[in-house]
Amino acid sequence: MIDLASVIRPGDHLLWGQACAEPQTLVEALVAQAGSLPTLDVFQGVSYTGILKPAQASHLRISSYCGIGSNRALADAGALEILRVPYSQLGPLIRNKKIGSDVVMVQVSPPNTRGEYSLGLAADYLVPALETARAVIGEVNALVPWTYTEKTLRKDDFAFLVETSRPPAAPPASRRGDVEAAIARHAAPFIPEGATLEFGIGALPESICAALAGRRGLKVHSGTIGDGVADLIRSGAVSHADCAMLIGSPRLFELARENSAIRLRSSEYTHGADTLSKIERFVAINSAVEVDHQGQVNAEIARGSYVGAVGGAPDFVRAANRSPGGVSLVLLPASRIVPALSAPATLPAADAGVIVSERGAADLRGCDPRERERRLRAISGNS
Repeated sequence: MIDLASVIRPGDHLLWGQACAEPQTLVEALVAQAGSLPTLDVFQGVSYTGILKPAQASHLRISSYCGIGSNRALADAGALEILRVPYSQLGPLIRNKKIGSDVVMVQVSPPNTRGEYSLGLAADYLVPALETARAVIGEVNALVPWTYTEKTLRKDDFAFLVETSRPPAAPPASRRGDVEAAIARHAAPFIPEGATLEFGIGALPESICAALAGRRGLKVHSGTIGDGVADLIRSGAVSHADCAMLIGSPRLFELARENSAIRLRSSEYTHGADTLSKIERFVAINSAVEVDHQGQVNAEIARGSYVGAVGGAPDFVRAANRSPGGVSLVLLPASRIVPALSAPATLPAADAGVIVSERGAADLRGCDPRERERRLRAISGNS
């Protein structure tokens, strides 16, 4: 039996792994036992499971940096506090106790022959959380691969362990059709040989991978990598990848198993200014909810619902703008290029690089406001 009360104290703050790294059995136990525990503050990142529901807000004060996945329903119900901060700030906020991590719940791989448990599918903000936690609870999932993660754990690091064998949480299936293929075709020429690539979450950034299969000498430095990057590694286009987490299918996870070409690092490393400043030909590839005629980007709110995040875009876009030979690419359907944003800007016009739709690419670098509008109208759905 999982007895969370044996570890959790009144006033504790809980935090756990996100996306495919969500420790599902432990979160289910938290929901089942929440009524008998003191009211807790909990922080969850991307969630594809929907285990936390608005009804749990009576026992759990839930916060996140995003509205991605099932977090959208929590936000729509007023049961989720959104922290609108760049991803690079999550580590410092955890270390400074602004985001609490008294108890951290993690999904880990079975141990290797040295007794080291890998974080498996995500290191990101878990690394600073584990280094500041009072107690760590582990879910050892037999279906999680042992991967090269910045931090590993040993049995003595855990308050207790539970063993499971269940498929990791999965993102929704990507829809890729003619629009996505056309966007990728227009974006690919902006990626130079030997580039280092960053991919935002979602189908559009992933769609560009198919257009790069014939390249060589590419590298990846990203918050996330998915199945598209796995294909590029298999084809020889990408030599190695540093990332904060893996979001994809079992074929990605199997490629990452004991594969030193894929290394999972803390978000303090992947999104850190010191790290990013050293990368040449850095190409940031992200999507958006909408872009206005001056190049401002809304990556957070759609039709009044919080569906995205500030996320890593500010960190990566600014790094790409400064990188010798680098460029920021923002991908979206033409219909989402609008005269004015419907929500606050996630990225200001000053950070605009190249905006790409299925109708073409608008390079906004060095353009005055009138020329920006002309170029964006030309690739919008209302030109």
